[in-house]
Amino acid sequence: MKKDKALIFFSLLISIFLFGNLVSATCNLKISMLNQDPYPAIPGDYVKVVFQIDGLENSDCGEISFGIKEEYPISLDPNVTNPITIKSGTFQANYGSFYLAPYKLRLDENALDGENPIEVYHTKSLSDLTVITEFNLTVKDTRADFEIHIKDYNYVTRKLTFEILNIAESDIEALTIEVPKQDEIEIKGSNRMVVGDLDSNEYTTAEFEAILPKKETKINLNIFYTDSINARRETQKVVNFDYSYFIDRNSDKKSQPYWLYILILAVVAWFVWRRIKKKKKEKERMKKRAMA
Repeated sequence: MKKDKALIFFSLLISIFLFGNLVSATCNLKISMLNQDPYPAIPGDYVKVVFQIDGLENSDCGEISFGIKEEYPISLDPNVTNPITIKSGTFQANYGSFYLAPYKLRLDENALDGENPIEVYHTKSLSDLTVITEFNLTVKDTRADFEIHIKDYNYVTRKLTFEILNIAESDIEALTIEVPKQDEIEIKGSNRMVVGDLDSNEYTTAEFEAILPKKETKINLNIFYTDSINARRETQKVVNFDYSYFIDRNSDKKSQPYWLYILILAVVAWFVWRRIKKKKKEKERMKKRAMA
């Protein structure tokens, strides 16, 4: 009797194994990655990817569990369902027998430029087999970074000059510098200046009319630019201002308002000219009297 039970149990295991293999053979799923947005992806930003699962018209697949592995360089937000469950055999005739699975991935800020492998997996409810498929995520850091310092400030003319260096490997376009409202600096005129394109390791300047105190100050700047994939980006920088470097300079003394000296010279010249003209008239009157 015990031998009969053991035989039945063994036969049942073989049947389950054969049935599982049969399901695996008849249910043939194909996974492909349709799209990546943006292309290339930017380290530290989100990237949207869409996977297509083909072969779901076969009801022998049962329920499909499809997910993406959260491994470097990608991760998912906590509220994202992963994996997802898909019921096979529910697709109508004359319609696509596939399922689209979109994901919004967070790319690690240290992701390397180039092709980064990511993995998705799927399992079938009628089989314990897990199938892993690998795809490549194209990454390129198109963000710029800047070194900014104050090149010059003149307390008389109020001319403030920033020098901006693009220290990233990416060229940028339409660079714009903005000085937002803040306590330690008062901008006269426009607080925003478009300085144009700026290649990697190149520098440019931006000038503003500003009133700055005679003390150490921090100036907040907003920087806008368009990167190599035509995305408009924004970053913030803080620039230190040490007033001691910009007072009691010979250049400032030389740059005192010349109009005052010119005005004085003009007034002196006018008096000299008037005096000469007066003397000339006096001589003409004396000459006329002598001839009379």
